[in-house]
Amino acid sequence: MAEKEDPVKLHKDGNTLYELGKYEEAKENFLRASELYLKANNFFDASYSLFKAGECAFMLKAYDKAIEYFQKSADLSFNKGFERFGVTALEYARDCYKALAQKEKVAELEKKIKEIKARLEESF
Repeated sequence: MAEKEDPVKLHKDGNTLYELGKYEEAKENFLRASELYLKANNFFDASYSLFKAGECAFMLKAYDKAIEYFQKSADLSFNKGFERFGVTALEYARDCYKALAQKEKVAELEKKIKEIKARLEESF
């Protein structure tokens, strides 16, 4: 019988691997943890794990993949009401576009981030 995967353990191991500079292995752990968190309806940790996978991809200079993970993290965050976390994920995605010198995408995200931040300010 296979051992049941534990998203918390995967997440912690991912952090350890990240600290050791083993970004590819860490990314795999975070992506798997995110899937398991989603199945358990733990949306914040699922979003956070996707964010961490994005950081790993960023460190590997796999900017397109990083953008994908940051975008998924942001979408999940906004869907579940974690707006401030979603904004952070979008800011990281913007930094990836900067690294890729995609000025239009950078401007597009700058505008979106600004709009969301303005909306958040109004709600206080």
